[in-house]
Amino acid sequence: MKKSMLYTRTGDAGMTSLAGGSRIAKNSARVCAYGDVDELNSHLGLVQAYAASIRGARQEAQRLSDIQQLMFVIGAYLASPDAMECQGLGSEHTSRLEAAIDSMDASLPPLKSFILPGGSIAASAAHIARTVCRRAERSVLALAAVESVDPAVTAFLNRLSDYLFILSRKFNALAGIDDTMAQ
Repeated sequence: MKKSMLYTRTGDAGMTSLAGGSRIAKNSARVCAYGDVDELNSHLGLVQAYAASIRGARQEAQRLSDIQQLMFVIGAYLASPDAMECQGLGSEHTSRLEAAIDSMDASLPPLKSFILPGGSIAASAAHIARTVCRRAERSVLALAAVESVDPAVTAFLNRLSDYLFILSRKFNALAGIDDTMAQ
């Protein structure tokens, strides 16, 4: 079997192919949305790698792996302009994130002010993933302003950023590092 080429030169003029073969500008709302989801998935991979190395974070490492699979599903959906709904993503995925958020939040001291991103390396990576998640959500909402987007996608991304925030706090707690409060 012949090895495929990593480059095709078909995008050199600023166009790319979507699932199904149609061509679209690389700076379109759709491509920006799935590109930001792809970037988020890369950051989630880093957070997952940190979680896998932290004692007491095995469950979160597995959850992050599962979330990465969902990010791939979301990206494929966004790259498919004719898809009406995001197959493989439902309200139960958002509900699972909410349960994880509630569980972690219950084990942490209550917040009395805003916190600064940082602390442990794992918490810092989770904060970066959180901000990239917010950007991906904004990109998907920009797409939703001009084309139909399954609301399960935006709900999941919104909750995912909340999950990453509380995960950063959990990582700091596991590392014995206090969150830094904003002045």
